[in-house]
Amino acid sequence: MDWTAVYLQTKNYNIFILGTGEVATRRAHKFLDHGANVILVGDYLDPEIAKKGAILKSFENIEELISWSDLVVIASNNKKLCDKVSLLAKDKLVNRADFPQKGNLIIPNSFNIYDDIEISIFTNGKSPLISKYLRKKIQSIITKEDIIKLELQDYTRNQLKIKVFGQKNRKKFLYDIFNDKIIENLIINNKVQEAKQYIDKKINEGNFFDSKSKS
Repeated sequence: MDWTAVYLQTKNYNIFILGTGEVATRRAHKFLDHGANVILVGDYLDPEIAKKGAILKSFENIEELISWSDLVVIASNNKKLCDKVSLLAKDKLVNRADFPQKGNLIIPNSFNIYDDIEISIFTNGKSPLISKYLRKKIQSIITKEDIIKLELQDYTRNQLKIKVFGQKNRKKFLYDIFNDKIIENLIINNKVQEAKQYIDKKINEGNFFDSKSKS
């Protein structure tokens, strides 16, 4: 598999989507939710994406829209038109919903858990069904307590960068907090503020405390 997983900052990106069906609309939602400018070419514009700012253009505007776009999404049932747009957009980022391998960008099945974690699943185009199955399986095992752990790790890292010198010291402390039984009990009881106070106390008691220097 010669694809590399990356996250692309698409805020203020100009995105042209060929097609207005289910797949095109779903991808439009994704990009609009992340601050992109989205124009679709097709026969009908879903009212929900229209509310978010999506614009519908006619087929006569295709070459102009390719030139305008930073990313081209091809999601039409018209194979001949898909191939034409793909050829015209050869110097752009191109996602082909019909034949992903013919583009240079793949949009995987992705989902958020409690807004703080996004997980993407890519099966190299072998099985969308298995991708959905794995999504449900992953969602079933991640708990609210895991998200609180994430919040506390983020809080701890930020405090350590200010107060503790040395990456090794900070890394050891993060592991200690992750495995701390008192923290675990506070998480179970949803006592986030108390957990942060406990972390502050542990950092301030550490013999590696250094308020002036950091690496």
